Amino acid sequence: MNNPLDLKGKVAIVSGGASGIGLATGKLLAEYGAKVVLLDVNQQSGENAVMEIINEGNFAIFKKCNVTNNEECKTTIESIEREFGRIDILFNNAGVTVRKTVVDLTEAEWDFVLDVGLKGTYLLSKYTIPVMARGGGGSIVNTGSGWGLKGGDKAAAYCAVKGGIVNLTRAMAIDHGGQNIRVNSINPGDTDTAMLRSEGEQLGFKSEIDKFLVDSAKGRPLERLGEPLDIAKAVLFLCSDLSKWITGTALVVDGGGIA
Repeated sequence: MNNPLDLKGKVAIVSGGASGIGLATGKLLAEYGAKVVLLDVNQQSGENAVMEIINEGNFAIFKKCNVTNNEECKTTIESIEREFGRIDILFNNAGVTVRKTVVDLTEAEWDFVLDVGLKGTYLLSKYTIPVMARGGGGSIVNTGSGWGLKGGDKAAAYCAVKGGIVNLTRAMAIDHGGQNIRVNSINPGDTDTAMLRSEGEQLGFKSEIDKFLVDSAKGRPLERLGEPLDIAKAVLFLCSDLSKWITGTALVVDGGGIA
C-alpha cells in the first residue's frame, strides 16, 4: 500500500517559515519528501531555518519575501516556478498581531496586521494558483485561528484578519476546485511560539511570561498549550492524499479550546 503521506516530488512553499509554526511545518513537509521553500522577511533566521532542515538530511531553500509587497510575491513565485517547474503546496502562514482594541489601535497598526495576514495570503495565492493549475492541482492551507471563528479580547485587528482568512479560504475553495486545487484553513489555539510570548509582553506580562503561558492553557479539555508540531501535523494531513476530498473546511487544532 502506498503511503498517502508521501510528498516526494512535490514542491511546498511556507510563508513565515523562519520560526514557530512555519518552521515546524517546513521541517515536517521536508521529512515526508517535499522540496520546501521557506519564505520570510528575516534573512538570517530564514537561512538558519533552512540549515536545520538540510542538517536533518532533507531539502529546503530560503527566499526573502515581504508578503505585503505585490512585486516581491510575484517575482518570488516566478522564481520558484523557474527553478522547480511546479508548485504543489502553499502554506500561507505569515502573520503578526497587535493586542489592542479598535479604540487603541493606530491606523498604521491596523494596516500592518491586515497587510501581513490577509493581503499576504491573497498575494501569494494570486500568483501561486496559476502555477498549481498548470501542474494539475495542489493544496493550499491558510493559517486562521480559533479567534477567526469566535471573538477574543484586545485583538480586534487579529480577529478581523483571521475571520477574513477563514471565509477567504471558503471562497477560494469554491473558485478553484475545478482546477483540482483544494483550499483549507488551519485554526490553531494558543501555541507556544515567539508570537504568543510577544502577546504576553504586549498585555503586560513581560516579567511573568510563564504565568501567561500557564493561564493561556487553562480551561482547555486537553489542559496544555499547543506545540508548533501539533499544528504542523494537521497541515501535513491537509497537504496529503489523506485529505483528497476535503476542501473549504476550517480545521480547528486547539486542544478543545473553543469546544
